[in-house]
Amino acid sequence: MHDLPKRILLEDEALRDGLQIEKRLFSVAEKLQFIKGLEACGVRRIQVGSFVHPKWVPQMANTDDVFHALERQPDVTYTALILNMKGLERALRCNVSHLSMSISASETHSQKNTQRSIAQSLVEIRGMIEGGVASGIAIRAGIQSALGCGYEGAISPDVVCDIATLYDSLGVDEINLADSAGLGNPRSVFELVSRVRRTVSDRVRLSLHLHDTRGLGLANMVAGLQAGVVTLDTSLGGLGGCPFIPGATGNIATEDAVYALDEMGVETGIDWHGLIDLTRQMETMLGRKLPGRMAHLAVPKAA
Repeated sequence: MHDLPKRILLEDEALRDGLQIEKRLFSVAEKLQFIKGLEACGVRRIQVGSFVHPKWVPQMANTDDVFHALERQPDVTYTALILNMKGLERALRCNVSHLSMSISASETHSQKNTQRSIAQSLVEIRGMIEGGVASGIAIRAGIQSALGCGYEGAISPDVVCDIATLYDSLGVDEINLADSAGLGNPRSVFELVSRVRRTVSDRVRLSLHLHDTRGLGLANMVAGLQAGVVTLDTSLGGLGGCPFIPGATGNIATEDAVYALDEMGVETGIDWHGLIDLTRQMETMLGRKLPGRMAHLAVPKAA
């Protein structure tokens, strides 16, 4: 093991990526309960939801209400996903200070996910980034299917780097590389992250969004850290998946990632024992076992 950072930031996405395909609708009070729980465990960036049309993602219909009801802590970043300019307008009305937005590096995935081509998506996201930056919002711009597409297979790193270069020129704070279909492996993650790191400015942070579809999530996480990633997306219990990618599972479980990072000496500031209790609460509410591992072990709490 070498070149691991001393400390990294985890963004928990259970309330957005995790819940977006669930049939059970969570109330504002229930979402606030989990936000408070994540805060208490030391999670310092939480994706609260997405500003999308409730017709397409009914689980996110109360995102505005959740933001208005939040008791915001000064050391926690409350972020959300937007897909278009209407989403940006809603986020501004909710006083959101950090936003994620993304397009796909796969033409097929782009069409299925947004009914737009990559070229059309680039035009749309340019306006969103410029609008967000002008409003003083911290912007994270993402590249979906960066490590492979569930429909097309391999994705050219040139396409990913071209999109990353555009993002850099528009002044984004962070570029997120998403393994949307879970096709990445430690070598491909290391090589792509290293290439993007060489391509964009040093001021831009790199983050990874890793789906654990093929069980390589934690290995890919380590490879990404060694290549220069300083922020990771995770999801409580490993909850989640993409409705537009066949067989896609959730992100790596937050508690599993924190446990692994703790064991390797990488600080997160998060108590994974506390996260286990939250995962079990989520399992009870959903009525099923989640894919995360640590919540299903007989693990003694730290003294």
